[in-house]
Order: sequence, then structure tokens, then C-alpha cells
Amino acid sequence: MSTASRPYPIVQDLIESFAGWLKHRRELNELRQLDRSDFDRIANDLRIAPDDLEDLVRHGHHAADELPQMLDRLGIDSDRLQRAQPLLLRDMERVCSLCHHKARCNLELVTGTAAENYPGYCGNASTLESLDRAEIAPH
Repeated sequence: MSTASRPYPIVQDLIESFAGWLKHRRELNELRQLDRSDFDRIANDLRIAPDDLEDLVRHGHHAADELPQMLDRLGIDSDRLQRAQPLLLRDMERVCSLCHHKARCNLELVTGTAAENYPGYCGNASTLESLDRAEIAPH
């Protein structure tokens, strides 16, 4: 629904933000109700450290939103990467989700300088540099 067709876009955006926050709080509550052995088993099934799983849940669904943008800026087709190397992409999403340089990354993405400067701050820099561009470049 476009902003023009919504009678109260600011109120609608606030309601949607609050609903998202409530959903995230419910997810955190469900996580806290698991006993440690169940939680560790889930982390093991996902092949990540339990502490990383806890951080990932705490950061929420949008914690790796910068990654597709970064891939695009670098000329990497995320759909092709997903098909060619799904486990690698999942690990890159994990690294992005746990990153402590979100503000800089977002600023670089907005200003168009991310492609030049990402090696200085991006936790995925070495992975991005080692990708076979021919395998994942857009057609």
C-alpha cells in the first residue's frame, strides 16, 4: 500500500513498528523458556555456536539487511550466490548479523562508497574478495 493511499501513514507505520517489536519480544520470550540442553541442540543442528544463536535471535530478522545491498554494490548476484554456495551465504549472513560496524556500513551504502571501503570494516571482506565472480556475476 502506497503512502498516498493510506489515510494515516505515520500512524500506520507506528502500528507496524510496534507489532514487529511485540513479535520480536515474543520470540525472545520463547527462546528464554527453552532449557539449556534444548537450546544447545538447536544451535548444534544449525551448526552455529550457542552464543551466536542467542545473539542472532536478539538482533532480530533484519540484522543482515546490509548484506544484499553490499553484494549488489559489488556486482554480486545474491540469488546466484544462494544457488551456487548456500552455506557460504548463510555464514556471511551470520557474520553480517553479528557485525559491530552497522552504522558505518549503512553510511557507506547510502553514500555509495561501500564498494571501495568495505575491506576496512566488513567482517565478510576476505570472503567477498575470494568469491569466484564469474560463478555469481549477474547475466
